[in-house]
Amino acid sequence: VDVVRTADADGVGQVVDHLAGLGHRAIAYVDGGRGPIAADRRHGYRTAMRRHRLGDHAQVIAGDHTEAAGARVARALLEEGRLPTAVVAFNDHCALGVLDVFNRAGVDVPGKISVVGYDDSTLSRLASVNLTTVSQDARRQAEHAVAAAVERLDGGRTDHREVVLTPHLVVRGTTGLPPPPAVGRSGGRSR
Repeated sequence: VDVVRTADADGVGQVVDHLAGLGHRAIAYVDGGRGPIAADRRHGYRTAMRRHRLGDHAQVIAGDHTEAAGARVARALLEEGRLPTAVVAFNDHCALGVLDVFNRAGVDVPGKISVVGYDDSTLSRLASVNLTTVSQDARRQAEHAVAAAVERLDGGRTDHREVVLTPHLVVRGTTGLPPPPAVGRSGGRSR
């Protein structure tokens, strides 16, 4: 079987690079559950967090690919009372659930917390959503998949071929600088 896929670990690594570059340290990851794609993205998150010397801050939260999972995670984070400065969701649907709960709770995105998805879905591009996400370039994936099928049908190719495409980060309006540390009553910074 031929495979056309995206380098998912690299895509999530680009997200962590972006957030760490903005100054984020407390970056949580909403996991996608079981399966090879989820494992690759989770691995990319952990690797990038270690690369930025943030391994002690890594927080993988159980989730899945749905808006309901994102909403559940966002509610749990709000109930906990100590939000990370950024949340990376397994995909755009999950990120939309996170955004919806934060929006309803009056949490300023990206002023108080940054949110990032994965897939560059049509919903992520809506002006009302404006989600920072990772593009897998679905068009190029489709072109490679069709080319592989044509080679098998027309040319009789029987060998296995795997094409791994490089995703790219699409920065929109849901990421920004982390909020400044809270200042205590004595004028010093609180922990």
